[in-house]
Amino acid sequence: MEPQFNLISGVDHVQLAAPPGCEAEARRFYGEILGMEEISKPEALQRRGGCWFRCGSQQVHIGVENDFCPANKAHPALLSPDLDKLEKAFAAHDIDFERDSSIPSVRRIYANDPWGNRLEFIQT
Repeated sequence: MEPQFNLISGVDHVQLAAPPGCEAEARRFYGEILGMEEISKPEALQRRGGCWFRCGSQQVHIGVENDFCPANKAHPALLSPDLDKLEKAFAAHDIDFERDSSIPSVRRIYANDPWGNRLEFIQT
């Protein structure tokens, strides 16, 4: 069978799982520290908990999972215009991060969200 191209045009959102009751910490981390804009969830989904954030033209959805287990390997790569500023924000909030120089042409760091989900940040 011949491969089909141009069937996917982009990424709308990435969903990350978090434990029940995560909303305040999600707003602090994703909203206040990372500076993402919180957006309203559709009314039909609000009872499920969690919250959504805008990240450029994409979104990051924090969804509640009762038997939560953090994603240690799978992760989104979020774009940042200023990793130095992001590193300072992490340091000011006692958030550990790790610089990675394994791809010389890409400046990036890794950090975990409040529940241990791995996140990659790439300077644009």
